[in-house]
Amino acid sequence: MESDKIDRFNEYRELMNERLLAAPNNKILKRIFSVDTLAYMDGALNSKTKELLGLVASMVLRCDDCIAYHLQQCYKHGATTNELLEVFGIANLVGGSIVIPHTRRALEFWEELNETSSAT
Repeated sequence: MESDKIDRFNEYRELMNERLLAAPNNKILKRIFSVDTLAYMDGALNSKTKELLGLVASMVLRCDDCIAYHLQQCYKHGATTNELLEVFGIANLVGGSIVIPHTRRALEFWEELNETSSAT
């Protein structure tokens, strides 16, 4: 069972992605979504590493939705809390102290992901 916060995030993301992709004459956005999906597939770097990189970039860019998405993907790929803490450190080093509030929310979301899985 997922937490309300995780559930709400996933439901909203899915709903709005469907609406965006259903819009007529939307080739550019559809192609961007496709490239995004392809970019995170295994290649010279495995998917887990790419998701960790995506998380760093999202934190530096201060996008909480992107952070939550990449946290879920990192979780699915078996990332550990210690790995995430190192990612948080790199993101704060690169992005500066303005990233700290996003790091707090990222840790909270990560803890919810872990609590949810241990409750099932």
